[in-house]
Amino acid sequence: MTPNERARALVLEHGWNAASYQILNPGMSLWFNHNSTAVSGYVEQHGVRVVAGVPVCPADELSAAVAELERDAHSAGCDVAYFAVEERAAALWQTRPDWNVVVIGAQPVWRPAALVRTIASHKSLRAQLKRAAAKGVIVEEWSSARAQESRELRACLDEWLALRALPPLHFLVESDTLPNLQDRRVLVACRNAAVVGFLVATPMPLRNGWLVEQNIRGARAPNGTSESLLYAAARMLADAGADIITLGLSPLSKHAPLSVREPPRFVRALFAWLRVHGRRFYNFEGLDTFKAKFRPEQWEPIYAVVGTGTHTLRALVAFGAAFGGTSAAPFIGTVMQHALEQELERVKNWKRTRS
Repeated sequence: MTPNERARALVLEHGWNAASYQILNPGMSLWFNHNSTAVSGYVEQHGVRVVAGVPVCPADELSAAVAELERDAHSAGCDVAYFAVEERAAALWQTRPDWNVVVIGAQPVWRPAALVRTIASHKSLRAQLKRAAAKGVIVEEWSSARAQESRELRACLDEWLALRALPPLHFLVESDTLPNLQDRRVLVACRNAAVVGFLVATPMPLRNGWLVEQNIRGARAPNGTSESLLYAAARMLADAGADIITLGLSPLSKHAPLSVREPPRFVRALFAWLRVHGRRFYNFEGLDTFKAKFRPEQWEPIYAVVGTGTHTLRALVAFGAAFGGTSAAPFIGTVMQHALEQELERVKNWKRTRS
């Protein structure tokens, strides 16, 4: 059995966090404990092992798995930081003074049937469904095999990425999920038989739930395509008897609670700067607003956990490098170039409208 197969088996048996299945995404390194009853996905950057969520293992083994993971990392000369830790696991560090447990956002959660009712009963959401239907948008589920082989889905993804303010991200926002759809469910939006969008739902096995990992709109997608895909997904999962559906982490969400202990001053300053200026690179507020309009039944806090012995700036740089898929300097350079190109394009468009 390959490491990925071992990891998948553990995820399907013990995966609880929304991030659990994502450790199987490209670019993740896998760590197993001494008797292979626990697995973690991580990315190593700047001397820090950035762990996706927490180890996937039986609940009564979590504390021991965390301790073993940290010992192994330290013996290799690395610090450890955790990203996208959920409430039930965050308690492991909350009372330990040698760790900072920082709320980084929240994820919205619904029962699938409740989400169906919400979309069907609210005027603005129904209007979006009607707009897409009036333009001929039809949503259907595709098999994993068909989706993995589809050039149309790949082209649609490429169109969506071209419109982003950032270059393609990785780690827990990996865009390249199409090669590995084995346990995922895929809904495709078509107009006049052409693909205009798609949605990828990823399992959260122990919660009998699903994470909407991607909701992609191509360049020719009419208004309402994203809402139509989510509505179809909620109906599909309700019919399958799923207990929950989530749209995943909304970073810096205004619906997140405050951290139990105030984070370091540098972290507070960075979060404040990102809320004001970060939209040039990533529209945190827009993403939060989009998710909130579906009126979640609950917002679950999501945490980052960093040891107080780890230099805070180095941990933050490691987080950024993990998502960038490269060391910090090249990623920042690419981001700035991408932002400059977009700004020049906006200026050109403004001049055209003025002429």
